[in-house]
Amino acid sequence: MKTRNLIKEFLMLRRFAMVGVSRDPNQFSRRLFRELIRRGYDVIPVNPNAQEIDGKRCYARVQEITPRVTSALLITARERAVSALRDCAEAGVTLVWLYGVSGPKAISREALKICQDYGIGVVPGYCPYMFMPMTAVLHRVHGFAWKLFHRKMNV
Repeated sequence: MKTRNLIKEFLMLRRFAMVGVSRDPNQFSRRLFRELIRRGYDVIPVNPNAQEIDGKRCYARVQEITPRVTSALLITARERAVSALRDCAEAGVTLVWLYGVSGPKAISREALKICQDYGIGVVPGYCPYMFMPMTAVLHRVHGFAWKLFHRKMNV
């Protein structure tokens, strides 16, 4: 499936795991977490070093979430993505968004191979802010440039 369609599919979901949410309330992942919740998403935080984030129960691994999720936004360090993807595969996740700002080149081949091997749809290396309405100008410009570039490539 084309990346553009996977982005639309992911953003239409109302409930998903967010793997790698920081315990630090000033970090980008926490700001994104709060914004997604503000927009009505039921975001389930996953961080093995936290029991609760912004008043929501936090899980150590995706497999522990009940009821289970079928999608996950991974906002982990690149070197932790492979482990997180294996957890997602074991939990039955079928769609992941691998956070990044520079597109697929930010994602390791091993991470993409895991997605392929387990039949997991993947949004490779973009920021959700780029595709959400009513975001800051910088995010809208970044998203507009992506859409324009990829429309020409038919992605």
